[in-house]
Amino acid sequence: MHRRVVHPPFLPSTPIQHLITRVAGFTYKNIRWSTRFIGGGLDKALGQLAPVLGSMGNSEESEALRAVLNGVVGDYLEEKENPLQITMQFRYRGAAVPLDRESLEKTYPALNGKILVLVHGSCMNDRQWTRNGHDHGEALAKELHLTPLYLYYNSGLHVSTNGQQFSALLEQLVLQWPVPVTELVLVAHSMGGLVTRSALHDGQQQQKTWPTYLQKMVFLGTPHHGAPLERAGNYLDVILEAIPYAKPFARLGEIRSAGVTDLRYGNLTDEDWQGYDRFKRSTDRRQTIPLPEQIDCYSIAAVAGKETDPASLRAPGDGLVDVKSALGQHKDPAKELHFKAENTWIAYERSHLDLLDDPAVYARIKAWLAG
Repeated sequence: MHRRVVHPPFLPSTPIQHLITRVAGFTYKNIRWSTRFIGGGLDKALGQLAPVLGSMGNSEESEALRAVLNGVVGDYLEEKENPLQITMQFRYRGAAVPLDRESLEKTYPALNGKILVLVHGSCMNDRQWTRNGHDHGEALAKELHLTPLYLYYNSGLHVSTNGQQFSALLEQLVLQWPVPVTELVLVAHSMGGLVTRSALHDGQQQQKTWPTYLQKMVFLGTPHHGAPLERAGNYLDVILEAIPYAKPFARLGEIRSAGVTDLRYGNLTDEDWQGYDRFKRSTDRRQTIPLPEQIDCYSIAAVAGKETDPASLRAPGDGLVDVKSALGQHKDPAKELHFKAENTWIAYERSHLDLLDDPAVYARIKAWLAG
């Protein structure tokens, strides 16, 4: 920044300006050495968070904090093997569910062959499916006689990485299920919907067993074609890079995890991001992954505005995901997901998180799964 100010772009520099830069350079080298030393202690600082969170037990607060850390810098935590990183697993009522027959029978004394798996969104965890005393999973399990499991994962990793891990877990789940599996249903919120679609793509590509049991998928506020806020963040990086005096600040935007930058367009596969600088402005290079024809797919979009207001559908949806993205609609016909009209619904005057506990949203999910 100092160099940009002392030496204005496109103008010649005087001897005095060069002298100022040499003196300042010595000072800034010392500053850089100090910041490297401090930055080198970042892992230790994060490591010290682990016992602090551990002293809080498995409280909702500590798990919420850990989920946010993983959502923002989860790829970094995994790279550094930091103890705060989340390892993907199935959980039930906040406890891990080991995937062996004995453990499954112990966790679910009255289990049956109808499995319901719920997949949370970015910076969230499995316990946050419970909101204002309501949990879609528990309610659906009780009313439709399903056995619920909740995926818990590091949302800072690439969507495709989580998708492959999720696919592997689902394969282990159906192979170890104590009774014959008759039905598998997936309900996903926000980023969880991308992870779910990525997992299905992997399962089909690898010819795994679990997709043959999958009958229905429900997406709640999923950014199938990306989220405007991430694209806005990307454009901000570009603007900062383009302004000479602001260019040094552009690096400050490069703290978003791989999972977050995948939300720019809704990446699902490794090929969507491998070989590209995820912080550089780019076009939508995604592979076209259509919805499976043999599986019933449903999608709900939330809108902050009123149904009677024509401008509601043109607004940024629920504040995070716009309506067209949530319903799989795209200006490019090749990328259109083609949800059936009767399999989509718009929840007006609701936010992104309201999709987790709104009675009307639950009623719609229940009707679809019971049909």
